[in-house]
Amino acid sequence: MKVLVINAGSSSLKYQLLDPSTEEVLAQGLCERIGIDGRLTHKIPATGAKHEFEIPMPTHAEAIQSVIDALLSKEHGVIASMSEIDAVGHRVVHGGEAFNKSVLITDEVMKAIEDCIPLAPLHNPANLTGIRACQKVMPGVPMVAVFDTAFHQTMPAKSYIYALPYEYYEKDKVRRYGFHGTSHKYVSGRAAAMLGKNIEDLKIITCHLGNGSSVTAVDGGKSVDTSMGFTPLAGLPMGTRSGDLDAGILEYLMNKYNMDIKEMLNVLNKKSGVLGISGVSSDFRDLSEAAEKGNDRAGLAVDAFNYGVKKLIGAYAAAMGGVDAIVFTAGVGENSADQRLAIASGLEFMGVKMDAEANKVRGKETVISAADSQVKVLLIPTNEELMIARDTAEIVSK
Repeated sequence: MKVLVINAGSSSLKYQLLDPSTEEVLAQGLCERIGIDGRLTHKIPATGAKHEFEIPMPTHAEAIQSVIDALLSKEHGVIASMSEIDAVGHRVVHGGEAFNKSVLITDEVMKAIEDCIPLAPLHNPANLTGIRACQKVMPGVPMVAVFDTAFHQTMPAKSYIYALPYEYYEKDKVRRYGFHGTSHKYVSGRAAAMLGKNIEDLKIITCHLGNGSSVTAVDGGKSVDTSMGFTPLAGLPMGTRSGDLDAGILEYLMNKYNMDIKEMLNVLNKKSGVLGISGVSSDFRDLSEAAEKGNDRAGLAVDAFNYGVKKLIGAYAAAMGGVDAIVFTAGVGENSADQRLAIASGLEFMGVKMDAEANKVRGKETVISAADSQVKVLLIPTNEELMIARDTAEIVSK
């Protein structure tokens, strides 16, 4: 079976064509500048070939068509006909409380995704646009929605409820939802496989650390708590996002600098996080370089981030009554040996013992804790596209 995975943004669209049974990526690429002019980057992993095209893409429909044309091309294609694409899996950011797993897309599902737009106003409209564009260009091909929030729907009420008047939850569905669910589900499953144990018997803390970051407590294969909240703004300080803060700060700054809520949210989403602390960059590589040259604020930004991750690991170990494995994944988690070591150092009291040599690795699935560490620490590159393809293949096969 071949599955096309689509991740649609407001002006971009990422794609992969995979065979979920063999995990082979046949082709992958990116459509950019949709609605402006249009650019397609198309890669063939098997040969290392990379092709770039300037293609008019006034809407997502033209972007999807350009993807299909690239996949079918005699020069750089990987399939002979459209009939080889058995299904399409779509990343959808927010499913609210309506979806606790991936689902076949129907008119009712589309309506439910639309109903979640107020919960994810930047993401769900783009995801819907991508689905509709595929339906237009690929009529009759089964399509599946895979939700970022679905994995976290197993959280108990004590984890997701906010201490606000209860009617805001009842009437307005204000609660913790969590995000990066597809990544947390994938790496926790891989961790169990690497340890040769049933996931039902494990307590795992997964750390998805990058420009957007979240930490999740996975008990018996189920998410029981996670750091992102009602929106992806909550939790850790991120690249440009503030993470958790005292809500009273908003009133104080808005009054002092005469900001409205839109301006305040722009500060919290785009000017805060490690960029805000450092004044240098939202990229942790830039921060490490600046810190090495003596920039104290860059060093402080990295330290604050690492400290936040360490606190969550301790909190989630307490919440689950123990921990068997800690997983690092995503851009920072997969590539920064220094930050992994800084986060894990000081956790010896709970059975964590790192192997400094084993930790000197980037983007490779491996155990980075010492052989006698009671808690295993693993580096597992995330693969959300494969997870989406697997879910899609399973649902379509049924």
